Amino acid sequence: MPVAAVETPVGCLGIVEEDGAIVELAWDGADEGERTPLLDEAVRQMNAYFAGELTEFDLPLKPRGNEFQQAVYRQMLAIPYGETRTYGQLAKELDTYGQPIGQACGMNPIPVIIPCHRVLSANGIGGYSGQGGVEMKIALLRQEGGYPFLI
Repeated sequence: MPVAAVETPVGCLGIVEEDGAIVELAWDGADEGERTPLLDEAVRQMNAYFAGELTEFDLPLKPRGNEFQQAVYRQMLAIPYGETRTYGQLAKELDTYGQPIGQACGMNPIPVIIPCHRVLSANGIGGYSGQGGVEMKIALLRQEGGYPFLI
């Protein structure tokens, strides 16, 4: 699988392509294999996002995960740039509880693009399974201006 590395304010991210779709975003990524037009476009969009010029990614995505995880990923993709939802709000939409939502968020293979950082606990920031943990989540929320008291 080809990987395109992109330097961002939150570190070097590796965007992984498989069969014409983005399947993973890896922390501390490194270029691997031959660059494809899709990976070039993904790097362009990632740079535009961190420059504050892009609020919604337009890339073919194929995240790994079971049916429930896929449903959670779709819910996260529906959260607009600069906005947040709680685990409980997503749970209500999917007729489940907050804990399974949090677990699915933690399994998100394409963070940033599938914006799990936009999902918060009812009483605060919640967790983040990406490199850097909660500090990374805060950095991404600040990037979007989506959690005003952090700015």
